Amino acid sequence: MLHRSGRTCWRRFAAVLVPSLAAVAALGIGMAQGALAASFFISGQRFQVAADTLRAGGLSIYPMVDVTRKGTLVPVVVLGFRHAQIGGLCLSVVIDVPLLGPFTLLLTGGDGRRVEAANLFIDATSVVAVQADTDDIDIGVAAGAVTKGPVNPKDRNSRWFDPDVFAQQAQSVVLSDVRVISVAVSAGTLNVPNLALHIKQGSHRCF
Repeated sequence: MLHRSGRTCWRRFAAVLVPSLAAVAALGIGMAQGALAASFFISGQRFQVAADTLRAGGLSIYPMVDVTRKGTLVPVVVLGFRHAQIGGLCLSVVIDVPLLGPFTLLLTGGDGRRVEAANLFIDATSVVAVQADTDDIDIGVAAGAVTKGPVNPKDRNSRWFDPDVFAQQAQSVVLSDVRVISVAVSAGTLNVPNLALHIKQGSHRCF
């Protein structure tokens, strides 16, 4: 395991995810052989999550595979945050409505106040941040040995979860100008001040 202590800074957070994305391919081999099974189904609809800032205590990054009700396999990287504060939250998903065309479900929050979340998990297919600062980071830790950040209980108890696969963890992280393509988000608690939810005709994505 490659271990680094202290503060680490990346201009592009995506660089941290490359090894985890590679580990997803290893999980895919297990899927093809029928050795793994899904713990829950996702819609498969990709949506955007953006934030001006995300500050978290307890970070985990590990690969998983989500599955839709139709059986489509969706490799993802799970970002887990034990406690998170989010500024300038935006979530958008564009849905094609028959005969009417595209409509956007747009959710915003945290305008002037930070969104607070505990045990927040983002199942992502793409993650980019302009700036990422971490404290006490471990790169290459086994997923089953992650302790600094959370692991979703639904993942840990699933046959999809490989405790020996490549993962990462950090004591804390600060991300700036975050842009995520996700298929699922879950949280133990989520407090969203100044919540606004709109349905808009056309495409009105977060980014």
